[in-house]
Amino acid sequence: MDLIASTETRRQAALAKLDPSTQAVLGQFFTPVKAATLMASTLRVDDLSGTVRVLDPGAGAGSLSAALVDRLHAERPDVAVHVVAVETDPVIMPYLRATLEECQAAYGISYDLVEGDYLLGEDAKLGGPFDLVIANPPYGKLAADSPTRLATAARAVDTPNIYVAFWVRAIASLKKDGQGVFIVPRSWASGPYYRQFRHWLLSTVSLDVLHEFESRTKVFADTNVKQESVIAAFTLGPQAPNVILSKSVAQYENPIARSVPFSVIVQGEDDDKIVHFTEGVSVPSAAKFTLADLGIGVSTGKVVDFRNRQYLTDDLNIPGVAPMVYQSNIRSGGIEWPQAKARKPQGFLAVDDAAIRQLLPQGPYVVVKRQTAKEDRRRVIAALWDGPSKVAFDNKTNYLHESKNPLERDLARGLMLWLNSTVLDRYFRAFSGHTQVNAGDLRRLPFPSREDLILLAKTAPDGLPSQEALDAVVAKLFSEMPDSTA
Repeated sequence: MDLIASTETRRQAALAKLDPSTQAVLGQFFTPVKAATLMASTLRVDDLSGTVRVLDPGAGAGSLSAALVDRLHAERPDVAVHVVAVETDPVIMPYLRATLEECQAAYGISYDLVEGDYLLGEDAKLGGPFDLVIANPPYGKLAADSPTRLATAARAVDTPNIYVAFWVRAIASLKKDGQGVFIVPRSWASGPYYRQFRHWLLSTVSLDVLHEFESRTKVFADTNVKQESVIAAFTLGPQAPNVILSKSVAQYENPIARSVPFSVIVQGEDDDKIVHFTEGVSVPSAAKFTLADLGIGVSTGKVVDFRNRQYLTDDLNIPGVAPMVYQSNIRSGGIEWPQAKARKPQGFLAVDDAAIRQLLPQGPYVVVKRQTAKEDRRRVIAALWDGPSKVAFDNKTNYLHESKNPLERDLARGLMLWLNSTVLDRYFRAFSGHTQVNAGDLRRLPFPSREDLILLAKTAPDGLPSQEALDAVVAKLFSEMPDSTA
């Protein structure tokens, strides 16, 4: 049995030993051999010389170390290799040690095995400098006052998640022109939480390869992870002119790759430094307005239900009760209210000034889910509200309005239809890898003019048409009409 095959056998044996109650907490989603091999293939090895120092933080059973050592032996047998592997779980240490010992026996490498917390560890071996780093870090939110977050901020930059903290420390330990490759959730590439990290990352390293997996479930199938994972390979130093964009359904298929200008990946005028994984996603030329251009505002629903329990009621016959709308009320482009078999109170009783301030005037609004399920067909799910009274929106929704007042109904329906179109969904996915749709995300999206949105509302069938019917109307309408602002 060769090194890669035996390491995969150890990985599976190590997974079987894990305590399910702590596996997610420790982020123990060990990298399958095919994904590890794909990651190792993204690094450049032609210019390596002398002793190549490799860091594998959060090493698990050693799959990533083995894949990289195997490649170095095959392509650069003239260099010596020293691996520093870090693991925090003593249950996994014997499997990791066995992998490193096999690497040593088969290929003559040397290694250091460090047991402990990579992010807070003070072992001198972790400081580098390293030629290469390869990692599948754990992920989980970091509280603002957590020692890990504070240590990472002191080291380089504030980070809201463990996987980003791993990334930061690893970069800080690279030698000049050293390289790294990480498999991580795609959330770092967009959204306000990672904005500060993106600014730091893009000013510190060159993004070399960005690989996207089309399947959420196949990459880590035996660990039950449904996170959208991506591979990012990088070099410490100034950004290169081009980036390789790569894609496969899972780790088993040969990737489809192409080189694109960095300006396609991160647009120069974008202060948020959103990292795009898709080249050439476009919308009809008529869709060149933002909500701000159209004079339309977007806000997050005002009602935080657990803070407003005193106003929530199931009795909809009380005088003065207003509809209480949650994202679960959104159904097929409209709002099902009151919702049959609702889990949450459907009424909001505005009995004092504090409650009254949370109501919106009667009239049409477009309501958008802030959180969509991974299995949803679209990321952006919008609905039209046009109820008979003032209304309260839960803070897990966003709503479109004009200066906090209702929209004109045909304009509102046109906005709802556009937001539910496939062309808009594809554009959204090009810059967002998470299932949360923030108000800031909606402000970034392109829209047709107000006149064109009204025309869309009048042209499309009533309600929310089937996806195929809606997309056909959008394609026909905007491919045939002249640019309304030309």
